[in-house]
Formats: sequence, structure tokens, C-alpha cells
Amino acid sequence: MAISNEQIERINALAAKNKTPEGLTAEEVEERKALRELYLDSVRASLRAQVESVKLVDEAGNDVTPEKLKKVQREKGMRE
Repeated sequence: MAISNEQIERINALAAKNKTPEGLTAEEVEERKALRELYLDSVRASLRAQVESVKLVDEAGNDVTPEKLKKVQREKGMRE
């Protein structure tokens, strides 16, 4: 679930407007909340994808990836 550049720009615009004396309207506060959730979901998905693609190898070259992670990787077709 990726967030677009336009959505990030809107988050920044709302943040800037919030710092002005006029502040945000109730609708803008709700919009900001929804955009923040979308942004956080995007960050979480990206981090999860990075972690799930990790393979740990010790100094001797042995795969020491935890079994829980190997299971997830197998389910996603990333491992035999």
C-alpha cells in the first residue's frame, strides 16, 4: 500500500497550515488523520517487506535465519 507524492505533499501542506494562526478546520483534521494512517500503513508494509526478505548467514556461511522467518519466506515463494 504505497502512498503517492501528492498525498505526502498534502500531509506537509496540512502540517504547515496547522502551524498558522488560522489552524485546521474539522474536516482538515480528519483528512490529516486519514493521510497519516495511510502513510504509517505504507511505512509498515515497506519495513515488513524488507524484514521478510532478509537471510542471515553466520561467519562460516551457514544459513542461521530464524525458522519463523523462513516459514514466512516459504509461504511467499521466496525459499524452497
